[in-house]
Amino acid sequence: MYSNSGRFLLTSLVAALVAAVLFLPGLPGDFVLDDVANIVENAPLKIERLDAESLYKAFFSYQMSGTMRVLPTFTFALAYWRAGAMDPATFRITNIVIHAVTACVLAWFFRSLLLATGLPMPRVRWVAPALALAWAAHPLQVSSVLYVVQRMQTMGTLFLVLALWAYLCARRAQTQGHPGRRGMLLSMLAWLFAMGCKEDTILLPAYTLALELTVLRFAAADPQLASTLRRGYLVAAVAGSVAYVFVVLPHYWTPVAYEGRDFSSPERLLTQARVLCMYLGQILLPLPQHMPFFYDGLQPSRGLLQPWTTLPAIGLLMTLLITAWRLRTRWPLFSLGVFLFFTAHLIASNVIGLELAFEHRNHFALIGVVLAAGSLLGQASQRLPVPPVAQAGLLMAFLMALGGATMLRSSSWRDNLTLLRTSAQLAPDSARVWFSLCGTYFLRGGGTEAGRGNPSLDLAIDTCSKGAASVPYAINSPALLVVMKTIRGDVSPGDWEHLQRRMEAVPMTFDNRWSTRILTTNFAKGVKLDKRQLVRLLDTLARRAPLSRDEYATLGYFVMDNMAEPEAAITYFTKAISTSTLHDPYPGKLADQLRGKGHPELATRIEQIAASRRSGILAPGTPVK
Repeated sequence: MYSNSGRFLLTSLVAALVAAVLFLPGLPGDFVLDDVANIVENAPLKIERLDAESLYKAFFSYQMSGTMRVLPTFTFALAYWRAGAMDPATFRITNIVIHAVTACVLAWFFRSLLLATGLPMPRVRWVAPALALAWAAHPLQVSSVLYVVQRMQTMGTLFLVLALWAYLCARRAQTQGHPGRRGMLLSMLAWLFAMGCKEDTILLPAYTLALELTVLRFAAADPQLASTLRRGYLVAAVAGSVAYVFVVLPHYWTPVAYEGRDFSSPERLLTQARVLCMYLGQILLPLPQHMPFFYDGLQPSRGLLQPWTTLPAIGLLMTLLITAWRLRTRWPLFSLGVFLFFTAHLIASNVIGLELAFEHRNHFALIGVVLAAGSLLGQASQRLPVPPVAQAGLLMAFLMALGGATMLRSSSWRDNLTLLRTSAQLAPDSARVWFSLCGTYFLRGGGTEAGRGNPSLDLAIDTCSKGAASVPYAINSPALLVVMKTIRGDVSPGDWEHLQRRMEAVPMTFDNRWSTRILTTNFAKGVKLDKRQLVRLLDTLARRAPLSRDEYATLGYFVMDNMAEPEAAITYFTKAISTSTLHDPYPGKLADQLRGKGHPELATRIEQIAASRRSGILAPGTPVK
């Protein structure tokens, strides 16, 4: 005979197992997007043995974000060691296990939460696992789980849920006259682990504040403790608001477009209203066709009515927040869910110049929507004359439909081609999906090395042509199109001119700036690209894009070494040293490097240009463009 806790543990484990099974169709898939830089090309992760030196290097290896998300990175290294290679399935099975464990822990958190609101144990016993399963089995979770690098997000969610559960248990103990120190200590420890996974987990105090405002109400058996809690959260909220207004906003706020982005801070904030409404629509109507995975085609809001959906989106979100605030005592779980959803997006949907939308940003936020929707359904079930058996049947049908949608979406991740073909249908305005699809065709046929014998060359060219026509604000597909047509032998001046016009007109986003690497990399591999046209494109890039000195220098070395055009290279080297201060040693180091490469004349020119900058007199032969 099992105890209540024993039976609940069994139920929660079954829910976690069911959730895990739903993602198995996507297990054999490939690494995608940021997986490549963060994992595949991250050399310190490729450990051969579990010695201290290898583990230390893996622990502190590089991520594209420039941060130290040490715990997920460490697990990536262990996955490589376990598989003996970069096996995507090995990495993904760990992601699935983490997600399943989170579902189990979430069920226990929901159990404590529902009991704290007074729900009787017989209902809690099945409602809590059902809510956890609804969260874990949602098709929006597919990209968070099967996109390997998002382990940073999913591990962060796991430790956040543990921290919230421990905090809730500690606070319930305090309402009964116990100190609750153990729970608070465990909560802090889990929070520490969470912050070793993802930066946005710093929001835990905001989540606990949401708990206090709705379910806990700052209650404690000790009146002094209750008063301390109220004052403490008030001080923290005021301090956070002041820091946001006087530190965060001045640092990130810009009325012009961010470097590498096609939007300003005001435009980003306006756009996030539409993005949050889009997320809510995807969660509440979880059809796979509403989840394309690629969102780079999402256009920013340029004003309250540009597009017209911006203002209604703001109105809807404000109405939801006001309603949640007013109902926080009557319907605490609904209000808590709303607060958790908005709080989870507090960083990613703010003024920081991140990309506009990503599905994995909802991995934790989905908990809030599940709570809010579950609360509303619970209220409706009490008012409608529906027998309990019928309610249970409807719930099972809903969970089965949810699971079916997740399995269907997971199956599209079984390989990159399937994922990209599906995404191209769902997001035809995405430059990334078209470029990735035509690039995948090209590489699977042997890439540049296969030359005209590449069996997929015609298909890749046709795909790139469709991508270039579908997305007029992007350069990657037209650039790759020129490369592949050059290999096939039918590139025309019109193809180059089309690419040049694009380079002159499109916003200099990160993706568009990267497009020239497609040309330079393939030229270095032996593709006979037109030198004159290529230099013209590089000149346009250098003129329009605010490149770093290393990027300018890289262009200079390419033109000098690969194109054998030292006179053309001086333009880029000059731009590189122009970004340095007058007494920066960089020009001297650059000159030494050029001498080491056998170009003393260029080294002398660089030294003369640097000296002229210090003196204010233009050196002879200094490029003025």
